[in-house]
Amino acid sequence: AVQLVESGGGSVQAGGSLRLSCAASGYTSSDSSDRCMAWFRQVPGKGREKVARTGRDGVTRYSGSVKGRFTISADNAKNYLYLQMNSLKLEDSAMYYCAADEGSLCYTSDSDGWPVYRYWGQGTQVTVSS
Repeated sequence: AVQLVESGGGSVQAGGSLRLSCAASGYTSSDSSDRCMAWFRQVPGKGREKVARTGRDGVTRYSGSVKGRFTISADNAKNYLYLQMNSLKLEDSAMYYCAADEGSLCYTSDSDGWPVYRYWGQGTQVTVSS
């Protein structure tokens, strides 16, 4: 199973920046091109929200609420995933989770066209204050 560990969360004032990191290990295949990773976030009492994802050939997708402010990136092997968050808003406060999968599971698709990820980290808290 893939293990994911997030870091980089913290408290920041609105308008500021943070960079989240996610370290991945335990992939079963050595073919990094068949790995897919994403960031999600969740606030208490609400469902999990898609933030950004990256997959084959470095294709990236963003939710409308973060597009233009957040940037997802990964190293070539997809052992590390990053989320650069700029121009942070109060509504960006949430627990941020890293998700990943590999192989055929990266070709699954939910109603939004996102893979259905099997592996999740424990999350890192981001708090934006005024």
